[in-house]
Amino acid sequence: MILSIAAVLLLAQQAPPPPAAPSARGPRPPAPPLVLLPGSPADRKPDDYTFGPDSMVHEGVPQGTWDKITWKSEIFPDTERFVWTYVPAQYDPKKPACLMVIQDGVRQYAEREDNRPAGRKAEYRVPTVLDNLIARGELPVIITVFVDPGSGDIKGRNGNPNFSNRSFEYDTLSDQYGQFLAKEILPPVEKKYNIRKDAAGRAIGGISSGAICAFTVAWNHADWFGKVLSDVGSFTNLRGGHVYPQLVMAAEHKPIKIHMQDGINDNRHPEDLTRDWYLQNKAMHEALVAKGYDVKYVLGDGVHGSKHGGAILPDSLRWLWSDQVPNK
Repeated sequence: MILSIAAVLLLAQQAPPPPAAPSARGPRPPAPPLVLLPGSPADRKPDDYTFGPDSMVHEGVPQGTWDKITWKSEIFPDTERFVWTYVPAQYDPKKPACLMVIQDGVRQYAEREDNRPAGRKAEYRVPTVLDNLIARGELPVIITVFVDPGSGDIKGRNGNPNFSNRSFEYDTLSDQYGQFLAKEILPPVEKKYNIRKDAAGRAIGGISSGAICAFTVAWNHADWFGKVLSDVGSFTNLRGGHVYPQLVMAAEHKPIKIHMQDGINDNRHPEDLTRDWYLQNKAMHEALVAKGYDVKYVLGDGVHGSKHGGAILPDSLRWLWSDQVPNK
């Protein structure tokens, strides 16, 4: 069943929020309770999450290599962006590697430590997490492409990108960004490296608007990406994304595995429920459960940020890729 964007918007105006009811695929458990990190003290403050050992550099763990480029887009005219590709030390060109594409990738995910002169924070420490988990056999070999949003001026204020095209690229419910990945970003990577073509071996993710962008790409092309990592996803009415719970309920089930993270204090807007991040993520999770999706929803007490998602990233990736790890 294929619905046009206009039909979806009309549906969103008419339909109530989806119930967390069992589907023909069988009953599913209710939304989980508040989840804190193991061993968290009872007197901790909200959003007080810290990195664990899997997010730390350890002596003797091999590190991968970088391929860093600046890309001028044709699909998004007059924009430039950084695109970094991380290749783990265990990559063997004779064996197809898994693929992961991360939005806001260079600016928020790619650093091991904060890079203040470049305006980048190590909010997720993805290379370090990949190094540790791949070395222990807890993840498959994954080549990761870190893609920044487009900037009209990549040298911007203080010499750093202005990301002026971010909301248009990420929050718009269209296939334009998916085509951008398929026609511009991924072909050079797939030409240089031996990468799996099957959706089960390919993931896409991001935070906030980058998360809804990742879901939109997988939703439109479940044959390209079978896994989605969503942190504090902007399934809200920035550019119509609040319709996704209704769209999920109305459409046929798709073979997508989704890891969702959010916080009970995430951008609360009781005056406009379509712009309440916590309630929209909750509705999205309930719709996915009702339709029988393989989804994990980790709910904390954080705000709209990366502290919780960054702290739990090792566990998020372990769950998301669990079906691709031998003997796990």
